[in-house]
Amino acid sequence: MKILVVGSGGREHALVRAIKKSSKVEKIYCCPGNGGISADAECVNIKATDIDAMVEFAVKEKIDLAVVAPDDPLAMGMVDRMNEKGIMTFGPRQNAAVIESSKVFSKNLMKDFGIPTASYEVIDNAEAAIAYIEKQNKFPVVIKADGLALGKGVIIAETMQEAKDGINSIMEDKIFGASGNKVVIEEFMTGPEVSVLAFTDGKTVKPMVSSMDHKRAYDGDKGPNTGGMGTIAPNPYYTSEVAKQCMDEIFLPTIRAMEKLGRPFKGCLYFGLMITPNGPRVIEYNCRFGDPETQVVLPLLKTDLVDIMLAIYEERLHELDIEWHDGGAACVIMASGGYPGSYPKGLPISGLNENGQLELADVTVYHAGTKKEDGSYLTNGGRVMGVTAVGSDKADALRKAYDAVGKISFENAHFRKDIGTK
Repeated sequence: MKILVVGSGGREHALVRAIKKSSKVEKIYCCPGNGGISADAECVNIKATDIDAMVEFAVKEKIDLAVVAPDDPLAMGMVDRMNEKGIMTFGPRQNAAVIESSKVFSKNLMKDFGIPTASYEVIDNAEAAIAYIEKQNKFPVVIKADGLALGKGVIIAETMQEAKDGINSIMEDKIFGASGNKVVIEEFMTGPEVSVLAFTDGKTVKPMVSSMDHKRAYDGDKGPNTGGMGTIAPNPYYTSEVAKQCMDEIFLPTIRAMEKLGRPFKGCLYFGLMITPNGPRVIEYNCRFGDPETQVVLPLLKTDLVDIMLAIYEERLHELDIEWHDGGAACVIMASGGYPGSYPKGLPISGLNENGQLELADVTVYHAGTKKEDGSYLTNGGRVMGVTAVGSDKADALRKAYDAVGKISFENAHFRKDIGTK
């Protein structure tokens, strides 16, 4: 098969590496890809959001399966367009991707179908939003931009002043553009967070190994929210009892609700969960593989990923027994100094071999923001790479991952030193 992976980050690198293991694969393209991905796939410089050019490329190259990984092209309907041309796809159609692209849609879905989540209010102007928070007078309070915002459209305000500043930046200053035309104001929930990615063909749900993301920039969960600074799998808080409760009260009800609404969801549905004192609650849905969760989940997958993707496309996921390796995985993100604010690009990276990897057993370097020039790797983004290791358990995986991080360097590299410790 000829397979196209759409996207350019660490998640896409993890997908490419997992797809590459399949005996069904003859050729992998990644558009646009990055420096590190170029060692594993042919990178073609087409923007992930350029649907016309991407579809044209897929037709011209006779692509057998297009894996649409990022949220933006999914929300824009890339899967629908590929299907119109007779190309098999992995990822939801536009009318199902709305589960992520509109927070208002997803919160109303949960309310209408009794899926446990935080209580909330949807408001479409700044004055009313501020008045609502003043009236509630409960802090911290969670403020979310309705639309897509690169995983950064959530503000947790500890005070009224922070809430006002947050509302104004989203709704008045439009820091996330039209995504901030409406906001969802939610109660603040407490408890450990769990990420569960699930394969689904619109009827059957097969959850993957659970994971734990670390969103804050600095050790001790301090500093601004990022796209994720590291992950471990499995998540220690996700017990078999919690898993059963999530399946019965959250996973299956969500898939059935989407089907009932005429929006069957096929692909990977990401459940961002909080294990509150009153049981698991949904924080958010994503319509695709999470980043950097994918980097710890896919290395533990035994079953051929292409077989799973084909079974989902053909709606026969129930026939497949998906197997996982025992043990654990850990990913430490090496980021540019200054991330998630401004940071330099083009800094040389030392320690990697010609394929952008380390010569270490059980370690994979997933490239997120890198480029390759004259045979050398340079930084080209905020999150530069995810250094991932598998081990006999979580502690073994973390030790290997941090040992590997110590072998890579670039100017002002920043990484958290406490991934997986809580």
